[in-house]
Amino acid sequence: MQTAPGDQAPNVIAKAGRVLAELGERSDLTVRELSLSLGEPRPTVHRILKNLAALGYVEAGPKRGTYRLGLELFRLGSLVALRVDVREAAAAVMQDVHRALEETVYLVIRRDREAVCIDRIEGLHIRSMFLTLGGSLPLHLGAGPRALLAHLPRAYWDEYLTAAELAPLTPASPTTRPQVLELLEETVRRGYAVSDQDVVVGIASVGAPIFDGTGQVTAAISIGGLAALVVGNPRGNLVIDLVTDGARRISEAMGYRPS
Repeated sequence: MQTAPGDQAPNVIAKAGRVLAELGERSDLTVRELSLSLGEPRPTVHRILKNLAALGYVEAGPKRGTYRLGLELFRLGSLVALRVDVREAAAAVMQDVHRALEETVYLVIRRDREAVCIDRIEGLHIRSMFLTLGGSLPLHLGAGPRALLAHLPRAYWDEYLTAAELAPLTPASPTTRPQVLELLEETVRRGYAVSDQDVVVGIASVGAPIFDGTGQVTAAISIGGLAALVVGNPRGNLVIDLVTDGARRISEAMGYRPS
């Protein structure tokens, strides 16, 4: 009786997982050593290693014919650890900000040229479907993403602007290199970013960067809602104070100590 392709997939994934686990326990193993340890034929192990290497999950070891875990696994593991650490550090602060304003509060981290929302507390005044939990925005749009981009090394600004597509979401979206650079410089001067209807017409947000113990920007917190309630005075000043103070508190919980 032949096995259907759909039935084979979980089996292959399970074998790949066992290979990764074995390399995690004992690095720099040969195909023969893995075959004996796992009780799998050498061709099967070799095929799995080849596929994992193509994804960057394993790489050649220091000795000829050996394999070890690849840097891509380290990168993914770091992202998971970061997400957990930042969410835990930010949870109480986000609740405090939400209670004070009753607006939507976001927590974002960077993934390549995007900002990904890893936590969100829904506002009571308006429900925005942009930047939902797990959703993303380009780093130059929105207050949280722009706070992240502005506090990355300036060399990365050039790299980002060379590669990114500056497509507008609204008439207020920056679409040229000089416009984005001006917003980034303004964000650095202020210490926080303001997004006035550049993602959704009628919606504004204010965001501030979160730093880790090494001084690197690691996330951003932002508040979004109706433009008149978020960036208009005098309430706009309260939004700025709560966002910047919240970012400071989260950064301190992450081990950040400003010089």
